Amino acid sequence: MPLRAVWKGAISFGMVVIPVKLYPATEHRDIRFVNLHKDTHTRIRMKRWSPHHDAEVTLDDLVKGYEYTKDQYVILEDADFDDLPVPSKHSLDIIKFVDIKTIDPIFFERTYVLEPEELGRKPYALLRRVMEETGRIAVGKLSLRQKEHLVTVRPYENGLAVATMFYADEIRPTGEIFDDEETDVSDAELQMASMLVDQLTGGFDPEAHEDEYRVALMQVIENKLGQGGPVAAAPEAPKTTVVDLMEALKASLAATGSEQAPAPAAKPRSKARKAG
Repeated sequence: MPLRAVWKGAISFGMVVIPVKLYPATEHRDIRFVNLHKDTHTRIRMKRWSPHHDAEVTLDDLVKGYEYTKDQYVILEDADFDDLPVPSKHSLDIIKFVDIKTIDPIFFERTYVLEPEELGRKPYALLRRVMEETGRIAVGKLSLRQKEHLVTVRPYENGLAVATMFYADEIRPTGEIFDDEETDVSDAELQMASMLVDQLTGGFDPEAHEDEYRVALMQVIENKLGQGGPVAAAPEAPKTTVVDLMEALKASLAATGSEQAPAPAAKPRSKARKAG
């Protein structure tokens, strides 16, 4: 089945207009299940049910409603969405160019790829090339699926990728999770931890990783079909008992093949705690 564009429009880059199509760049590969009746193993169909009418309803019976107070709704028609005076419905307007390192990864949501229309191939290539040369990415806005998204545009392989982003007010605060009190660590602990990080540092190869849960689950399914071999037992969870941090670091370094370890510090650094 050919991939369908989820949006058609243009990138607005100053006075340059680049007609493009937007396609999903990723897909979930989760193993999907259906609900069956436990006795007959027949498939269960989920119905759209109206308790008020005590009857099943069809898609033609549905409208979109916004609950502005309890059990009170504003009804929105398709035309209300189509007629919104928002430029980003048909155009991805670039607002500015930034260094990607200035954007925390928590803001990134989902990635798409952009295909240029025939008339837009040259400005498309120019935009991609200038971002590669300058080491910057573009930030703009795009209306997609009844929401105006903050997005980034960046070079990806031989083309351009768009990543939708969360807005600042969509990022949950962490004040109740992270406290302001800084925990003391010694110079020796920091040095040894740095050595461990160095030992485990390398390039990222996505092909080197796989969904082990999905592989094991498929093995269980194949076994039930009489086509699989034995399923290996899951490894035990790490013990949660408190251990000496320096000893744990030394053991970790030894496991990674490091032959040198720093001598323990005579006395941990002491930092003044903030007044509460």
